[in-house]
Amino acid sequence: MDLDALTTVIAELDGNVLTVTLDRPERMNSFTDTMRAEFRTLWEHVRETDDIHVVVLRAAGERAFSTGMDTREGTFISDNVFSRRDPGIDLSPKQNGCWKPLVAAVHGLAAGGALYWLNESDIIIASDDAQFFDPHVSYGIVAALEPIGLAHRIPIGEVLRMVLLGLDERMSAERAREIGFVSEVVDRTDLWSRADAIARRIAAKPPAAIQGSVRAIWESRDTGRSQALATGMAYTSLGNPIGKAQVNRSEVATRDYEVR
Repeated sequence: MDLDALTTVIAELDGNVLTVTLDRPERMNSFTDTMRAEFRTLWEHVRETDDIHVVVLRAAGERAFSTGMDTREGTFISDNVFSRRDPGIDLSPKQNGCWKPLVAAVHGLAAGGALYWLNESDIIIASDDAQFFDPHVSYGIVAALEPIGLAHRIPIGEVLRMVLLGLDERMSAERAREIGFVSEVVDRTDLWSRADAIARRIAAKPPAAIQGSVRAIWESRDTGRSQALATGMAYTSLGNPIGKAQVNRSEVATRDYEVR
């Protein structure tokens, strides 16, 4: 894949970290059919490129991470009801079989369809100006797909409040941190550097251990406890067949750990 050929995002590989920047600030980084197609191809590229260990997702411009679907353009949905699929699947790494960790750096407005990315992010950090909301019902549109994904991350009461109040209320970055949606809130000027630092610490670890952990944990959400544990054991065996530590920590340059 030619990363330079992308038109709606900027993708830059530095070491083992791929930084993807939503690049439609004039439309508050809303997604279009073109962006959907590019993300579908991008997740395939990330999945199949061993040199990419971690992805950072961020957004250009001052106002928004993303306001969801571009309402001026709309998005393609098949006229044949039996051929219809959720258009947001193209944006979602896990639904495209990509188990590389995704670190999202959110600033400004994050609304509606932006949740397709955030619902499947492994770590979300936000700047103190970030605001989360779902405007669907305010426009007379059923809010279902994005909120259902969100309900697997945060308490259902918080999801329902966001959905039912629509444009009348926004969740602050601090509230998102309190309920566990966001793991860290930083100053806007520190957002991108902090996301990069987190990604590089993850990328330095053995990729098979990281990807197996991500996949096992996410897939456990779709099964019962016993099946999840069995699947987790299978991935543990695949990623570490000899049952011993693969890294001798005494031979690795140490750094001070962080207390969050």
